[in-house]
Amino acid sequence: MNERQPLTGRANWHGRDMAQAEDWIRTLGEAELREVDAALAAVKRRSVPLFEIARDDFPLDRAAAVLAGVADELEDGRGMVRLRGLDVARYGLDDLRRIFWGLAAHLGVAVYQNTRGEIMGEVRDETRDASPSYVDGGPDRIKSSRARARSTGPLRFHTDRCDVIALFCVRNGRAGGISKLASAVTIYNEMLRRRPDLLELLCRDLWRARPEDEDGIVPSRVFALPLFGVRDGKLTTQYSRTYVEQAQEFPEVPRLTPTQVEAMDLWAAIAEEVCLYSPFVPGDIQLLNNHAIYHGRTAYEDDSQTRQERLLLRLWLAMPNSRALPEGFESFWGATAPGVVRGGVSQRDQTRSPIASIGAQIAA
Repeated sequence: MNERQPLTGRANWHGRDMAQAEDWIRTLGEAELREVDAALAAVKRRSVPLFEIARDDFPLDRAAAVLAGVADELEDGRGMVRLRGLDVARYGLDDLRRIFWGLAAHLGVAVYQNTRGEIMGEVRDETRDASPSYVDGGPDRIKSSRARARSTGPLRFHTDRCDVIALFCVRNGRAGGISKLASAVTIYNEMLRRRPDLLELLCRDLWRARPEDEDGIVPSRVFALPLFGVRDGKLTTQYSRTYVEQAQEFPEVPRLTPTQVEAMDLWAAIAEEVCLYSPFVPGDIQLLNNHAIYHGRTAYEDDSQTRQERLLLRLWLAMPNSRALPEGFESFWGATAPGVVRGGVSQRDQTRSPIASIGAQIAA
């Protein structure tokens, strides 16, 4: 086995430095915002259904150039972007959805977020809903990452099942809900420096469980995949400790060893050391490359009387400039080739996206 080497590039960053940096923040100026308004008016005039809005239906020029730079930054730069400039107070929620979808159509292709065909999710507190959208045994059994995301509780660092996750802040809660971001490359390098033996364990198969609602759709609810993989000098990572812990409920899954637990504990400690705390401002669109960035959040509080209730809109995107993945990662992603529709949650007809191909929306 070749000796592992530290990974380099702009994706190797520390939160203490990023707190002072602005190179990951992009702003839509007045000219770009006029284009957005014109594109919004066009799709409304033609009554184009939300999820049928394609790139050509939402024409952009200067703003498209900004988004092209965003895509480059996500794949070959920091791995994360905050897009700013939208004034959410100017729009109703339906128009904000149209804008979010229209901008995303210039970046990639949306993939399904659960087996019920959710395309644009809402991140808000659903624990008081009569029928929460997650399937996890009800609000008294919030144990999956999916369910925790729809409560007010904190979220541990994790990745989602897509090349890029986009979160659009419509409203903040009364307090809390601060976004936490950590570089996977930095964590990989720190583990290599401190405990290469433990890093090696995370580069081997680690058993995980899939959400309960995938029963009957996937051959098995448990699967094995390394936490870290490297191909062509680029890192990929996929991890939610919750699903690793849930896999231990299945008798056919090997028991975690003490050294595997030690490796995950060190991973978590380093993530906290190197992370960036970055509060949302209403109108922010946060885009993260899930191969390079872990995200979490602090707990938050809502105030229904003043309508200070957190609401983020969420899209999972397959990207036309995505990296190639190591052999074997198709068990999770569906494909390892670069620039294809991959990730997301397979539906009963085995589709991963309501859109046939990236070529349907984005020119090669």
